[in-house]
This record gives sequence, structure tokens and C-alpha cells, in this order.
Amino acid sequence: MTMTYFGFILRFLAIPILILALITTIDWRRGRRLPDRLRYWPAWAVVLAHMVIALLYTTIWDNYLVATRVWWYAPELVTGITIGWVPIEEYTFFLVQPLLAGLWIFFLVRRMGQPASAGPLKNRLRRMAVLILALVWLASIAALVAGWGKATYMALELGWALPPIGLQLIFGADILWRYRRLVALSIASLTLYLSAADAVAINLGTWTINPEKSFDLLLGGILPIEEFLFFLLTNTLISFGITLVVCQESHLRYKRIRQVGLKQALAELGAERSPDN
Repeated sequence: MTMTYFGFILRFLAIPILILALITTIDWRRGRRLPDRLRYWPAWAVVLAHMVIALLYTTIWDNYLVATRVWWYAPELVTGITIGWVPIEEYTFFLVQPLLAGLWIFFLVRRMGQPASAGPLKNRLRRMAVLILALVWLASIAALVAGWGKATYMALELGWALPPIGLQLIFGADILWRYRRLVALSIASLTLYLSAADAVAINLGTWTINPEKSFDLLLGGILPIEEFLFFLLTNTLISFGITLVVCQESHLRYKRIRQVGLKQALAELGAERSPDN
């Protein structure tokens, strides 16, 4: 038994997207709206923006992975239409993953309501999180420079994804902490679902991860640990990004940063002691 790449997209992404779109329409007709604090931008515009960003930010990176044989696709299971080194199906996936994630996140938002008040996230914790990400990023770059073959795939993932995640945390770690239930649930559920779908595709030979450029640590005897990490990182980027863009706090902070600069705005944030910060 085999499965084409477009067959994978249809089964595991297109069908859930259609179901979530139907639920969204029903919710709208029944008057179930997003909470006021999470509707600063229209949901459709936020999802569309993330689709475009995902396509632009991932294209060169993914072409490099395929060109250097970090992974490859079964020729008979793709259309053969390529842009660069990557089949058209992969570009389709770049677009539909954030679409699925966005619909799911807003599905959760409409059911979770306003976040509970939370204590402030200390600047020390923010700095520690960013420092850890920076150290991991430097280690991944060092692994690539050293030519550590087994670390290639993981190092390329970390080197690609951690800088924007770090920027998201610098800007709004405390905001993400306030919405931590939403963020954690969306990341965990999307990562587990897409990892399971990916395991099916790998098992059916739709694509193959190069064992010489990965650690060959298989979850469930099928899924390379790097593939799980890929979905963890991408869903973190999407969940962080959507949460920060739609919430009112981010836009108030952005206006303040434009007025006084990032350093002063963060210093003011660290001086605040309100339980809602």
C-alpha cells in the first residue's frame, strides 16, 4: 500500500480544514465570537498572513534540505512538478499547515474564552528563556560547521526556527504566559496529530528521512525524532504568532515600543507589578 503526497494532504489536512471551516461557519451563525481581547485583527487576515510568511520563510530552507538529500520524496508518489528542488505538493503543505493550525487555534479560542488573570512573568525568566534558545541555536550552528553528519537535520531545524521564536519571546513572553492554556493546548494537539500523520506517510514510503543525516531515533519505531521536532517548532511558531497578533496587549505594546523604543518598553514592563501583567 502506498500514498501519494497529495493523498496525504487530502486525508490529513484538507478534510480537517473543511470540518473546522464548517464548524467556524456554524459558530458564526450562532453568535459564538472570539473574546474581545483576542479579536484585534480579523481572524482570516491573521491566518492568511501566517500562510504567506510560512511559504516565504520555509521555501529556501526546505529547498536546501531536499537538494542536500536530508530527505527525499518517492518520485512515483509526487506529481513531478517542482519549483527548485521541491515538488509542488510541498509548497501546498507550507500553506495548508498554518491554515489548519489557525482554524484549530480559533476553534479553541472560541471555547476557552478570556484568560484567567496571571501573575507577571519576571524579566529574569524571559531573559533565561531567550538565553537558553540562543545557546541551543549556537550549538546547532557549531554542529553544522563541524560537519557532524548525524546532527545535520536537527541542527538545520533549530538554526532555522529558533531565531523567530526568540524574537516572539523577547516581544511577548509575558503575553504568551497569560494565554498559556491556549498556547500549550494548540501546540501539543497539533504536534501530536501531525506527527502521527507524518508517521503514516513515512511508513507508506511517501517520503524518506536520510538516516545518515539524522540521529535515527524513531518514535514508535517509525517517526524520526527530527520530524517530531519539526512539527513542535512549526506549531510553536504559528501558535505564538497568531496569539501575539490577535491579542490587544500586543498592539498596545507595539505602540509603546514605537514611542519609547524596545529597551525602555521592556524596562517599564519589568517595573510593573499588576497581577494582570
